[in-house]
Amino acid sequence: MYSIASLTILAPPQVVEGLVVLTTLWCCQYVISRVRAIAPIAEAESGAIRTRPTTFIGKAVTPIHGLASYIPSITYILCVTGNLFTQPAWMQRMSLPNDYFQYETKVVLRIAACALSFVLFRFVGRAYMHIGNQWSAIGRREKPRVVQTGPYAVVRHPLYTIMLMHQALLGVMFWSSAPLFSLGIVAGVLAVKIPIEEALIMEDSAVAAEYRAYMKRVPARTIPFLW
Repeated sequence: MYSIASLTILAPPQVVEGLVVLTTLWCCQYVISRVRAIAPIAEAESGAIRTRPTTFIGKAVTPIHGLASYIPSITYILCVTGNLFTQPAWMQRMSLPNDYFQYETKVVLRIAACALSFVLFRFVGRAYMHIGNQWSAIGRREKPRVVQTGPYAVVRHPLYTIMLMHQALLGVMFWSSAPLFSLGIVAGVLAVKIPIEEALIMEDSAVAAEYRAYMKRVPARTIPFLW
């Protein structure tokens, strides 16, 4: 108990909010930098994206996916920073229930969620390393290859797994229900997006049989034994 109390003294509300802002900003910057680095490599080595979704839903699902994923983070960074590292009143009204946790416990949970975000994003780096030149937001490249190594040997879409986990962590980091609503939206969007992505892959005779075998060997799309 003493150590928790000491941590609270050393981490007043503005310090905690500042830590969360910096962690969230780093996570956003990390993903953007990895995408900017891998996109030109993918195009140079595996060619341009030659097949994209043609339906309205197929075209809309990726922008909705991106907006739902990043709006809570961007809103938090801008509003909390602009309010001198204090959550505005309207944001506090969306906070998680405080009745079950002492303030000291809440601080510890929020700091722990920040630390776990850094650990989680190490797996983001591994996923990008394994998908390599096959990366795309959605679509099939000119030289397709079925990625089956690293985290892709556990689930077929590990980057989406990490995204869902990070939305849950953001709920604790922000101590807000907003990222949890976003988590629900992202999960719903992925339920639509993943079948579209996999249908595009299956349309390519060069990898269809291999990907069909991969689906049997790795049945989980994002969560082992569940989905």
